[in-house]
Amino acid sequence: MNTTKNAKKCCGKKVMKKAKTLHIDSKANVLDVDGDGIITDEELDQAEAVLKFEHEKVRFENEDKKQDAQRNMAWFALGGMLLYPFAVVVAVLVGLDKAADVLGDMAPTYFVSVAAIVAAFYAKEALNKKE
Repeated sequence: MNTTKNAKKCCGKKVMKKAKTLHIDSKANVLDVDGDGIITDEELDQAEAVLKFEHEKVRFENEDKKQDAQRNMAWFALGGMLLYPFAVVVAVLVGLDKAADVLGDMAPTYFVSVAAIVAAFYAKEALNKKE
């Protein structure tokens, strides 16, 4: 150990700084990669880089899950949009005329809402491709 590096002047006298030590079971012991008992700045930088990488990996995975959920939502909305007319036809065939009327009355609002969801999804996808 270089004592001149750890020496400090106080009141005109050289005072030695006591070396810092870690408890045997300390979580910080994993930072001492080379096992020499000293955690260097390089080892700290390496640990920081690993943490940043893991954070970016988790962020990327979460973004991927979010995109999958949005894609599934758009496909589900499209499926509902295509099946809605069949629900009206089935209601008529089964003899549920009142249900067919209600479904018919709801159709304009439903189609506009679903179209907005699908349009927003595809607009977002188009903007992401530009970036």
